[in-house]
Amino acid sequence: LSFAAAGLVALLFLQRLLRPFFWDDVRYYRRLRTAGRAIRSRMKTGVITFVDRFVEQARRSPDKPFIIHEGQVLTYRGADERSNRVAQTLRSRSGLSRGDTAALLMSNEPDVVCVWFGLCKLGCQVAFFNSNTRARALLHCLRSCGARALVVGADLVHLLEEVLLSPQEDRMELWVVDTSTSLKGVNALLEKLDSVSVEPLPMHESSSVNILSNFLFIFTSGTTGLPKAARISHLKGVMSMCFLRMCGATENDRVYITLPLYHMSASLLGIGGCIELGATCILKKKFSASQFWKDCEKYNVTVFQYIGELCRYLVSQPEESSHSVRLAVGSGLRPDVWRDFKKRFKKIQICESYGLTEVNIGFLNYTGKIGPIGRASYFNKLSVPFELLKYNPLTYEPIRTDSGRCVKVSKGETGILIAPVSAANPFLGYAGNTSMSEKKLLRDVFQEGDLYFNTGDLMLQDHQDFLYFRDRIGDTFRWKGENVATTEVSEVLGSVDFLQDVNVYGVTIPGYEGRAGMAAIVLRSDQMLDGKKLYSQLEQHLPAYSWPWFLRVQTSLRMTETFRQQKMKLVEEGFCPTVVRDPLYFLDATEKDYVPLTKTMYDRIVSGKIRL
Repeated sequence: LSFAAAGLVALLFLQRLLRPFFWDDVRYYRRLRTAGRAIRSRMKTGVITFVDRFVEQARRSPDKPFIIHEGQVLTYRGADERSNRVAQTLRSRSGLSRGDTAALLMSNEPDVVCVWFGLCKLGCQVAFFNSNTRARALLHCLRSCGARALVVGADLVHLLEEVLLSPQEDRMELWVVDTSTSLKGVNALLEKLDSVSVEPLPMHESSSVNILSNFLFIFTSGTTGLPKAARISHLKGVMSMCFLRMCGATENDRVYITLPLYHMSASLLGIGGCIELGATCILKKKFSASQFWKDCEKYNVTVFQYIGELCRYLVSQPEESSHSVRLAVGSGLRPDVWRDFKKRFKKIQICESYGLTEVNIGFLNYTGKIGPIGRASYFNKLSVPFELLKYNPLTYEPIRTDSGRCVKVSKGETGILIAPVSAANPFLGYAGNTSMSEKKLLRDVFQEGDLYFNTGDLMLQDHQDFLYFRDRIGDTFRWKGENVATTEVSEVLGSVDFLQDVNVYGVTIPGYEGRAGMAAIVLRSDQMLDGKKLYSQLEQHLPAYSWPWFLRVQTSLRMTETFRQQKMKLVEEGFCPTVVRDPLYFLDATEKDYVPLTKTMYDRIVSGKIRL
């Protein structure tokens, strides 16, 4: 017996030494399997879709607060009945019918969810529009998803002027979520809402829904061009609802959502996650760093969602000591910000993740290790199959052998993330854009006839099976024959004590192939630029080809509504002092310092008299 005990201890020691995250992987895999079984079990009882699950929760916990917004409390039953009224109103007053597409252009408010669910109960597909969409892009979005109706929030009604002035071949229906409107040709959705029945439509038969059919259109901007309408299947919608549960949230949590609901993170993962748990959502119209912790204390928030740079804003805000936040879930958290956040808010657990709008691939870092976006263990690949491919550094296309097959990277090597397209992981493509849909697909990857989705993201799997996001192909640039990963450079610069924020990109210079590195930076309060210290940091941590040759000092960085850095405008403006009004600096390698960039120096650089 003692011999067996000694052997068991030895095995456990070896496991901790060689596979320290083995049991973490097993526990996460079991949670995934349990979630999958629960979904399949519900489907057998007719609870198939995202909205079906909401209706089920409304019956189970009718009086539980579902959404709290600016002091207004909407219960699960209240949201169910209001969405029924929306469906009843639209059935009697609109020309919409099952299978039609209706576009939704609204700021964060409870009626976004009620109108969304009402349209679904009518049998419509819903297209989420970015509330910042204007003019040409708005009309493009309407045409690409084939919308038969556009529903606009009362605070965005002025955007309808663009649509009213455009020729409408099919006479699109226009609705405003208000009790009245003075605009000709626009209907007021709330005008008679209270007078219609709260009962569900008798023709709503959720059992007839094909789980692989289209549920939503969510627009993705990509790196260039007009937005693309990604088709979201009912299957993806249902699977997304498990996100908060997988992160460790429960039905007793109060989840703070400040992200825009037109974004998948807020709508499918956030609202959907609350529905799956039967939890309460605290919905904010727009993120406010100064109000964040005050709201957390006021509404007893226990979980919040983040994306991109949101956590960096929170680090600089005074914390309300009596808040109850225990968990932050999201994606896009830079390691340097992550470290600062953990140092500042020790009791809050971070659940960093990775996911795509178009397909069902996703990762979750459930270990707490700073940096990775998830795990790639044996168990995880059973449930979320993927591969990392070698790629051509010039074209970023996957490398193929003489036989035409792609090549997997080794551990520790960066590769393009791809995922198999299957019934469990469908790719429905982009509405109205067949060519772009086809470009995202890779055929005959490992054997004849197989089909994979090309994410366009560069990942690295280390020897402990952690996955790290390296860069997005559209953001990576090439200089001196080498690829420069903007995220890697940003992380190194972000750890310098006098820098508050960094955005790295590449700019063209006449006479040079590729793009030279440039960084837009924001200095911390009461701090000055120390060029020599910055040079020393680069010299210690980065190869010379990835150093930024130019700096642009700004008071703040421009962000998207989802807290992603905007690069295109910076790239277009370049480094010319007559174009850029912000202070510019140039890397003087002989002085090992960044010096002010003058017009004379600029002319010498573009003429080739100063060589980089």
